[in-house]
Amino acid sequence: MVVQKKICLIGEFSVGKTSLVSQFVDSIFSEKYHTTVGVKIDKKQCSIGGSQVNLVIWDLAGESPLKTLKPSQILGASGFLLAADGTRPDTVDLAIALQQKVIQILGPVPFIFALNKADLVAEWSPSMEEITERLTQRGWDVRITSAKTGQGVEKMFLDLAQRMIETSGDGNAGH
Repeated sequence: MVVQKKICLIGEFSVGKTSLVSQFVDSIFSEKYHTTVGVKIDKKQCSIGGSQVNLVIWDLAGESPLKTLKPSQILGASGFLLAADGTRPDTVDLAIALQQKVIQILGPVPFIFALNKADLVAEWSPSMEEITERLTQRGWDVRITSAKTGQGVEKMFLDLAQRMIETSGDGNAGH
């Protein structure tokens, strides 16, 4: 049996959402910046705990997402990734507000916070430790990722997929 799960990637513009998806789906990174207009949808089949899972990944445009995020874009998602850029602290603050908005629409679905651009950690302010501590105090699962190097990307997507399956009761867990 193949299970299909929708994941939404949400965050401010230029935090690396499209690059995270490209790294996960195709194992590629491009230095060229691509603005996502509307929604870009990618798919990847994975094996999670003995189940085949088709992940349908919705990469949502990042321009003013607090204003432009439409419930119709995220409805049906089994989980989401919130992305922020470690070199731009304002994107972390925006992600906190976005998380609350998404949960109001979807309810309590699994999510992971991707603190992206680990390859530029020397440019982070505040430090990675300060940001991580602040968010883990909220009970968030914070992952340090680099779409450029691939650091933490695949594991983050697969861990989210595993949680989505466990939450929905799909797959072979407990059967």
